[in-house]
Amino acid sequence: MEESRQGYSLAEGKTLLIWLTAFVVLVLLPSMFRVSLGISHVYVKIVIKTLEWATLQIEKGIKMQKALALENLIANGIIQREETSMEKEIAGQHRGYFNLADVMYFAKKGCEAVAEDEVTQRFTSEELLSWNLLSRTNANFHRVSWQLTTVWIIGILIRYCLLVPFRIFLAFFSILLLVSATTVVGQFPNGRVKHWLSNQVQLTCAALGVRCLSGLVQFHNRENRPQKGGICVANHTSPLDVLILASDGCYSLVGQVHGGLLGLIQKSCMQTSQHVLFERSEMKDRHLVRKRIREHIADKAKLPILIFPEGTCINNTSVMMFKKGSFEVGGTIHPVAIKYDPRFGDAFWNSTKYSMMTYSFNVLTSWAIVCNVWYLPPMVKEEEEDAVHFADRVKAVIAAQGGMSVLPWDGGLKRKQVKESFKEEQQKKYCQLVT
Repeated sequence: MEESRQGYSLAEGKTLLIWLTAFVVLVLLPSMFRVSLGISHVYVKIVIKTLEWATLQIEKGIKMQKALALENLIANGIIQREETSMEKEIAGQHRGYFNLADVMYFAKKGCEAVAEDEVTQRFTSEELLSWNLLSRTNANFHRVSWQLTTVWIIGILIRYCLLVPFRIFLAFFSILLLVSATTVVGQFPNGRVKHWLSNQVQLTCAALGVRCLSGLVQFHNRENRPQKGGICVANHTSPLDVLILASDGCYSLVGQVHGGLLGLIQKSCMQTSQHVLFERSEMKDRHLVRKRIREHIADKAKLPILIFPEGTCINNTSVMMFKKGSFEVGGTIHPVAIKYDPRFGDAFWNSTKYSMMTYSFNVLTSWAIVCNVWYLPPMVKEEEEDAVHFADRVKAVIAAQGGMSVLPWDGGLKRKQVKESFKEEQQKKYCQLVT
């Protein structure tokens, strides 16, 4: 009896050793040396083939007319808009006097906005042209055929029974490694050794975090990566933006002090590197924020600052107004465009609908997080160019590279009413036409 117990314990020890060795060789060491074994590429290719097969099954199972109607509805929206300005529509008919028929133009625009405005739809998940076998997306076609139902069930078992436990374990391991390693490195005296160790810890933990999501990230134009003393600005879709960029370079973050798990991570990072963090009351003091950023970039030995000028998460279909504060402090701007592939999972965080825990669960149960990151050439403010126009120029470059539309609206409209200045601007335009 005792011999059987010893044999059972020995077998358990061997199994644990095999799993530990596989984890170190396949996950930890590639993250430390930032190399890819190609596992994620193979996995993503398999998922793509599966989704393509599912699309064919759906097309066979439903009538072609319905499929085309659904595709047109998703691609074109609820209503068809004529992209013409007020000047073209009204000034083309008359100029210099008031016409009662002008009321119809504003009534039409109002009806379009009520039916489907171009702002609030940027704060909801991007619609997919085909089903990605996730039950929480816009359409469920798993009852089209028994083959598709079988694949859908197998996908649920793989994601929830195989991938999710591994991802949760790896997430906790990454956080534990970050907290413990930064605590140790934080005891070192300031110098090159501490700086190098701090960078290695952050890069390794960020790479492990990307692997938590079965992430596949393609970085383009690495020669344009942000340099020390510069400001890195990027479009904002998700808290994952920070994780993805941090897996390829070290940054100083600008943001609000948080509590809970996110606060623990912030405190850990602050032990080994300098970040520009503010209390909630200080964030309202724009002069203080600009002063702290200006002091940071003045020291060319410090890490580049990472800023998301939109100020909120957008669903990755467009780039909204960049706040001008980041472009008033001077220095070199390093634009970065981030574009996610929605077929594998929804990276967008709708903070008004989902808590951080719910969002994290949705991400962990997705197929993967696949995205492209483009480092764009550095930009500086031109002579006689104000901060607003400079911000718009940077925004246009990012949107063009990522294949996203440019919107002039403030992302703060997610939680606030339209500013009076926007209404006054339209009124002034009309007054100029009729006077």
